[in-house]
Parts: sequence; structure tokens; C-alpha cells
Amino acid sequence: ADMWVHEGFTNYSENLFVEYHFTRKQAEDYVIGTRRLIQNTTPVIGTYGVNKSGSGDMYYKGGNMLHTIRYAINDDPRWLGILRGLNKEFWHKTVTTQEVESYITKRAGLDLSKIFEQYLRTTKIPVFKYKIDGKSVTYSYENVVAGFAMPLRVSVNGKVKTLRPTATTQILDAAEKILKVEVDRNFYVKSVEATP
Repeated sequence: ADMWVHEGFTNYSENLFVEYHFTRKQAEDYVIGTRRLIQNTTPVIGTYGVNKSGSGDMYYKGGNMLHTIRYAINDDPRWLGILRGLNKEFWHKTVTTQEVESYITKRAGLDLSKIFEQYLRTTKIPVFKYKIDGKSVTYSYENVVAGFAMPLRVSVNGKVKTLRPTATTQILDAAEKILKVEVDRNFYVKSVEATP
């Protein structure tokens, strides 16, 4: 059931390889490009207590979840330390999803439990829904598990901001008329502009 741990991290390591040997943008293009292969027909984690592996999405969805967590943490030295720490802590050990989740969450300094729940235990992809109204934009998450509040980087009129959306509608006010809102593509979410 926890096969995503080795398969998701292995898939994500391909992204890190591309970033190291080429450029960060090419690495982003690579991992984001694999999203088209995600089926979302069954959860990544399989049924526990029986001989049942998780879905084939453990590869690409697992890799994209880790990529998304990297951007949610928004601290690359910390993220690199987490990855190296996982290798040191769990060297030659059999681990569970819960152990990996706990380790990453503790060292990230950010509650990632709902992110893991969303991407590993459901087939739902978070939807960032927003509506522009003059100098303000209302926004919220839809299609998420209860309590999902992943930080999200967006560009508002070309200026990057980190929002903390939840399922409850929030408002961002600006000094000028808002013409464009764009979600950072490194977050595995769908973005939908509400119609007036």
C-alpha cells in the first residue's frame, strides 16, 4: 500500500537530476509535463492489511506532490536538508507513509498532513477558484479535504504573492485594478476564474 514512498521519490529524483544537470526551468517543465500521465482513478495509497498496491499514479502524482510540497515550504535549503535527512534517518529501513509524512512535516515547520491526505488518499485535485472584482480578488479552494490550507504562490498583475487559501472565501485587496491572477505552475492545483 505504501509503494508510493519509493516510487514517488524515485520519480521526483528524476526532476532533481534534470535540475542539477540542466536548469531549474527544464526540471519544472519535466515534472509538470508528467501530470498529463496522472489518471486519478484510485488513490495513490492502496488498501492496508491486504496484498494490494496503490494506483499507478504513485509515480507521477507522487513526484508532483513532492514537487508541490517543495514549493509550499518555499525554502530550498530546508527542502534539500529534508531529502538528505530522510536518507540518513531511514537508511536501510522499511518505512511507512506515516513515518515519512511525520518526518517531512516536523522538519518543514508547516502542517503538511492535509496535503498528504489530499494527494495520497483521494483522487481529487485542489481547485483554486478566484473572482476578480476591480481592485480586489476573492478566492478559495474547492474539491479539497476538510482543513486543506496549502500555501499557494500566485501572481497578481505580475507581482508574486503567497496566499493561504482555505475552503472559506477570502479577499485580497490591491492598490490598483486587478487585471490578471495566475497560479504558480509548480503547485499541482487547477485554477478556475469564476464568471461574473
